[in-house]
Amino acid sequence: MGTGHHSMNSLIQRKRDGGTLTGDELKWIIAGYTDNTIPDYQMSAFLMAVFLNGFSAAELSPWTEAMLHSGDVLDFSHIGRPKVDKHSTGGVGDKISIPLAPMVAACGLAVPMMSGRGLGHTGGTLDKLESIPGFRVELDPNEFTSILERLGLVLAGQSLTLVPADRRIYALRDATGTVESIPLISSSIMSKKLAEDIDGLVLDVKVGSGAFMKDLDRARELARTMVGIGAAHNTRVSAILTDMDQPLGVEIGNANELQESIDVLRGGGPSDVVELTYRLGVEMLLLGGITDDPTDARARLERVVDNGAALELFGAVIEAQDGDPRVLEDRSILDRAPLRHEIRADRDGVVRRCDALELGVASVRLGGGREQKEDIVDAGVGITLAAKRGDRVSSGDVLATISYRDEARLAAAMPYLDRAWDIHDEPVDDVPLVIDEVR
Repeated sequence: MGTGHHSMNSLIQRKRDGGTLTGDELKWIIAGYTDNTIPDYQMSAFLMAVFLNGFSAAELSPWTEAMLHSGDVLDFSHIGRPKVDKHSTGGVGDKISIPLAPMVAACGLAVPMMSGRGLGHTGGTLDKLESIPGFRVELDPNEFTSILERLGLVLAGQSLTLVPADRRIYALRDATGTVESIPLISSSIMSKKLAEDIDGLVLDVKVGSGAFMKDLDRARELARTMVGIGAAHNTRVSAILTDMDQPLGVEIGNANELQESIDVLRGGGPSDVVELTYRLGVEMLLLGGITDDPTDARARLERVVDNGAALELFGAVIEAQDGDPRVLEDRSILDRAPLRHEIRADRDGVVRRCDALELGVASVRLGGGREQKEDIVDAGVGITLAAKRGDRVSSGDVLATISYRDEARLAAAMPYLDRAWDIHDEPVDDVPLVIDEVR
């Protein structure tokens, strides 16, 4: 921890006035906040000063390092396989982690994947996994490590003892208007991932209406910042910037997105989900040194899907975490809300917009996400898309089918659903799924 005694008030003022802090001062702040000698109100003021003035690279590295060491740091050095994880900055219909992790683990990586819950209009991997009856995402560190040793894959939530400073700082940022700060976002993500003792990390940085970063330049800056933090910690990080103007795949929800993930592991699934899963998988195998040839990496991933090894591994993880592995064969054990409502096109033309943000908010309003932290997620509600950007439709064609349980919730979602599609006469330009990469 940091040494010496500093005055929090004077550090806040220096940051407020655009000055820089030493590594020692930053470590002192994290240590003091973690042991409650620095109160929330002073930390809030400091975070606002960072929000307004940023961090230099010389500040960001010790800040992230101090957060990373605020609690337990996992040690997987005894696990012989290369350890590589993936993190997405969040989107709508983004179920990629669920098919991706078993695919790359079946190719020889160890994947200690700690995921999050849904936040705002973006879905969470843990909520999707919990749509499997019995599946436990809260594992203690020993259990987490033993499943990783045995299977090479674990799919869990962040333990309470891992980076506790981040959990508290995040809650403060959420309540004080300091979320959208590149240094604070990147140190939050990277402190949690680096505490996993990984050799490599692939970041999927989303750009567009349904993403946290609406703007390509900001997304690039976030990607470069996180790659830089990785380099400062001798961890190989690469970032892929991907489109989130429209949802990924055709399912938005929890149980229905889990089913779509299983379809991908069976060799099916929508083309965009398949393309992105393989793209990120190739990157993970390259970072982990399984192969140095992208074509070979792709072939290896296709092989473990074709021969069923990836699906079988997912089943073993489900069983190890007390879930019901019959879910892989039997769709009916997943919850599905009983009522259906169809959204239809009001004119002929080409879909210009199938808006990820409107659809993400609609899914939350249906009960598929949280408006407050305490909300219970309904795994069975969801949206199944029938028309996305570039599709030609006729008046009266179904654009989406809504699965819902409650008329009031459907009514709350309708304004968002009504606004989600734009249909025009002219064809639209193709938008690439992968926009850029940062290494």
